[in-house]
Amino acid sequence: MSDIATLGSIRQRTSFWRRAMRHPGFLIGGAISLSVLLIAVLALIWTPYPVTVLNIAEKLNAASFAHPLGTDHFGRDILSMLMVGAGNSVAVGLVAVGLGIGVGGPLGLLSAMRPGLISEAVMRASDLAFAFPALLTAVMITAIYGPGTVNSIIAIGIFNIPVFARLTRGVSLSVWKMEYVTAARAVGVPPLQIALRHMLPNIASPLIVQGTIQFALAILAEAGLSYLGLGTQPPQPSWGKMLHEAQTMLYFAPMLAILPGFCIAFTVLGLNLLGDGLRDLLDPKLRRAAKLPKT
Repeated sequence: MSDIATLGSIRQRTSFWRRAMRHPGFLIGGAISLSVLLIAVLALIWTPYPVTVLNIAEKLNAASFAHPLGTDHFGRDILSMLMVGAGNSVAVGLVAVGLGIGVGGPLGLLSAMRPGLISEAVMRASDLAFAFPALLTAVMITAIYGPGTVNSIIAIGIFNIPVFARLTRGVSLSVWKMEYVTAARAVGVPPLQIALRHMLPNIASPLIVQGTIQFALAILAEAGLSYLGLGTQPPQPSWGKMLHEAQTMLYFAPMLAILPGFCIAFTVLGLNLLGDGLRDLLDPKLRRAAKLPKT
């Protein structure tokens, strides 16, 4: 029996990758997202120049062999700063989305499996959290603890919690009513085992898709917070901070704003394409619709 299940799992994975190779949006989004991730990892161990060392004698230099993208108003290498900025954005997105799934997912499952007072309490807490956007939450946290990357991650993560709690509850309610779950409950299987064995595998797909979307939103939020001075603080570079510093030099050094703006747009585009592709590949309804012949 286990051999049959293993064979079915292998066939399912093979079918997924076969369809994925024919999905242009998934391929483009995956390539963009993977390239940004690789750059972020590379920036942890190597950059062409140190980003915290100032060299005023070489400020605002044009692109050259030594500095492929030029230097900023402090003489720092722009390519190195963009690489480190990618690392900051990816780290903030990963931790913020992980916080949202790690806290919101179990709350959503609990709400679906325990209707009544617990479910209402979780949903009303989600409504309360939605009343405070990430920017407003960051302002409040900054007023108490001061600006910084950690505080921006907390603010974005808090906003992600109700998003994943609501999504998890919505998809879990339909699974909770399935016959095999009802049978498991009837024979006395513990709720935790039901959640881990029967519910999580069936709700993983929408959570993965939503995770890619929230990742893109987290990068945008981090850039916005850094632009306002509430996120990553100098001397550590950030795409949003680079935009803020370049706004007074648009007329004589426009590339200082164009390059980080392009990085933000390029990364968000890649994640959105990846999310749309995953939705098309993982949603059974969309999969069946894609196979219907045209009339």
